Amino acid sequence: MPHAEPVAAVPTDAALIAAWQGGDEQAAAELVRRHARALARFLASAGAPDGDLDDLVQETFIRAFRGVDRFRGQCRFRTWLLTIGGNVLKDAARRARRAKVVPLHEELRATDGDPHERAVAGEAEGRLLAGLGRLSRMQREVFLLRAQQGLAYEEIAAALGTSPGAARVHYHHAVKRLKEYLA
Repeated sequence: MPHAEPVAAVPTDAALIAAWQGGDEQAAAELVRRHARALARFLASAGAPDGDLDDLVQETFIRAFRGVDRFRGQCRFRTWLLTIGGNVLKDAARRARRAKVVPLHEELRATDGDPHERAVAGEAEGRLLAGLGRLSRMQREVFLLRAQQGLAYEEIAAALGTSPGAARVHYHHAVKRLKEYLA
């Protein structure tokens, strides 16, 4: 009787999570491969615009991998991932509502700008970028998530694995340091 080739055991999600935490990047790629399609279907059915699906899936995995140490296995990994995806979708909808564009009347729309004003604005932008480069990584990320993305401190804390109070402190210090750089 011929010997059958042994079938390789398919690793569980928990085994892949443990492998990823141990530094195995392929384990993370396998988790994405295993769950991305279901996550995209869930987000689409929950109302995510087709054009935003890839970004929302990516953001969900970023948040999940940053917070994977909080996954305790009380539910399936996919269920936990879909919960995060739902939160990412809600956050995106809130940002979209806050970022509604109001068109300017034609007579108010600047078409060319004063060259001096453009030069001053360009110089200020350069100083701001240089100032951002001098901040600690945490201060820079908190500042950008708050000022650029409009996230609440609770959302920032969840995304960066810190507390809302610590996020407030990092933001305060970032603003203080940027004001010093721009003065």
